[in-house]
Amino acid sequence: MTALRAGFVLQLRFYRRYPDLLVPLLTAPVYGGIFAMILSHNGRPDLAGAASLAPFYMSLWWFALFSGGWIIQTDRWEGTLEYVVGAPAGLAAVVCGRVSAIAIPGVAAFAETWLFARYVLHSDVTIRHWDIFLASFALTLFATVATALLMATTFVLARNAVTFSNSASYPFYVLGGILVPVALLPSWLQPLSKGVFLSWSADLLRACISAAPVPNAGFRLGMIALLGTAALVAGAAVLRRILVQVRRTGELVLR
Repeated sequence: MTALRAGFVLQLRFYRRYPDLLVPLLTAPVYGGIFAMILSHNGRPDLAGAASLAPFYMSLWWFALFSGGWIIQTDRWEGTLEYVVGAPAGLAAVVCGRVSAIAIPGVAAFAETWLFARYVLHSDVTIRHWDIFLASFALTLFATVATALLMATTFVLARNAVTFSNSASYPFYVLGGILVPVALLPSWLQPLSKGVFLSWSADLLRACISAAPVPNAGFRLGMIALLGTAALVAGAAVLRRILVQVRRTGELVLR
């Protein structure tokens, strides 16, 4: 727990030292306004409220992809990974702590997005099902952290990690049903979205700001938890493989 906490605090210090890591917090309100206006002026005011909250998920995915996903690879490039591995604390605990820190800007992203939508755009974003919202929000943060861990470990092994990370933002925004519900996507694309936790979370958020009862809430919450757990297990497995590989080859850092 000491190593986990130390990794968490270290990443928070990175955010303070390198504020460019928090760029989505500046762009989220702008995107919210753009999306709400597009839908309002195209005859779908019913989606404008939910669309104004879409930048929250965009920010969350950005933090997972770039802020959390490049943690190990950046340490490797900087030549500090060998010191972390050689320290008494376990690498897994340190990495998990640092990745977990993305939950802090994630919470901030939701707060500013909701406040901007409510008081600037005057969108109907009143949360009417608080119990389901709090459960889905907590599980979404868990799934995001787990996915960031998986990407952080996978990027070390993948030769085309830079290409993937640069191109994995907008496709997942679509698959996650962030801007519009998955039901409005092409039929051939909808099954793919079921494997993206963002799609379940975004649907639940839209349901939580609706006055109608939330159908299948337990199942949908379970899917977020399941996808997050799968990413966590996969990330831990890949991290173990990395440690075995670099200890065998002696290539902790890039020369």
